[in-house]
Amino acid sequence: MFSKTCEYAIRAIIFIAQTAVNGKKVSIKAIAKGIGSPEHFIAKILQELGKKGLLQSAKGPHGGFYIDEETFSKSIGDVVMAIDGDKLFVDCALGLSFCSEANPCPMHHRYVSIKKDITQMLHQTKLLEFKNNPDAGRLSNILNTPNNLCKAKI
Repeated sequence: MFSKTCEYAIRAIIFIAQTAVNGKKVSIKAIAKGIGSPEHFIAKILQELGKKGLLQSAKGPHGGFYIDEETFSKSIGDVVMAIDGDKLFVDCALGLSFCSEANPCPMHHRYVSIKKDITQMLHQTKLLEFKNNPDAGRLSNILNTPNNLCKAKI
């Protein structure tokens, strides 16, 4: 459903939302370790998320990544859009370029409602929900297990 880059972006932003609280900033090393990502790979992803306004960073000995109060109103859908674009929200389930309402593939009409539900869920799930999640330990354990993002109930 998501590209590997997008999976890491979602995992990283959730990790930052849960870890960088009360002015604390999280280092690339901590993020990479916390989500099981290669450090150089996550650095590029975080840079892209920063450019798109989905997280902030500060340099220096007490620097790192964090999410400001205004950015907590952003959604997981915004993260998906920043990394993968709108393909998940508009493309055919089978990736067929000719599929449309006028010329549907065999899965088109069933996938339209699924796509609507996924779009709604991703855009309604705000980053603030992860900051305020009282079960943060359980979610962190899920995020630390590779390929389990789809099993997290986000």
